[in-house]
Amino acid sequence: MGDSLAPGFLVAAPALSCPFFGRTVVLLVDHSEEGSFGFVVNRASPVRFDQVVTELDLDAHPASPSLPVLLGGPVSPETGWVVFDPEGAPEVPKDILEVTENVALSASLQMLESVAANRAPRRALLALGYSGWGPGQLESEMHEGSWIPVDLDADVVFDLPLEARWETALRSLGIDPARVITRKVAQA
Repeated sequence: MGDSLAPGFLVAAPALSCPFFGRTVVLLVDHSEEGSFGFVVNRASPVRFDQVVTELDLDAHPASPSLPVLLGGPVSPETGWVVFDPEGAPEVPKDILEVTENVALSASLQMLESVAANRAPRRALLALGYSGWGPGQLESEMHEGSWIPVDLDADVVFDLPLEARWETALRSLGIDPARVITRKVAQA
């Protein structure tokens, strides 16, 4: 993975017991001295895409896809980010951030309008909110053993069922989550 963690995955260590981040896979988009930024890609939101379309008063095509809506993180949960594979996308706004060849993101209303109008990329999801770390915070959490860096795999982001993403990301490093000893001591 080289010196940089981003782009890549941060996979919650099996011992991480944080209520929000336990058993998560974070698509880490940016990592620098100023901090880190990404999206949880395996936690479903209780909000459906059609509800977002209605809330934003977008024109919806009857055949528009039911885009998966995920909880991208605890920061600014009122914001939405379309994470998508730009390859073969019928309409891609100019103001996208290309993370890798197969992963890009956009916070533009134009992108949401395109999805609602059934002009969505073949592989896409909507992340509500994001995950952020201040300067040195992520390094500290990694030093504590909370996060495991894993190479980014667009198939994990878009194609696997949400419940399989965490274990699949760990297994890509040869880690069997069932065999990892956690820091917790059993209580009698």
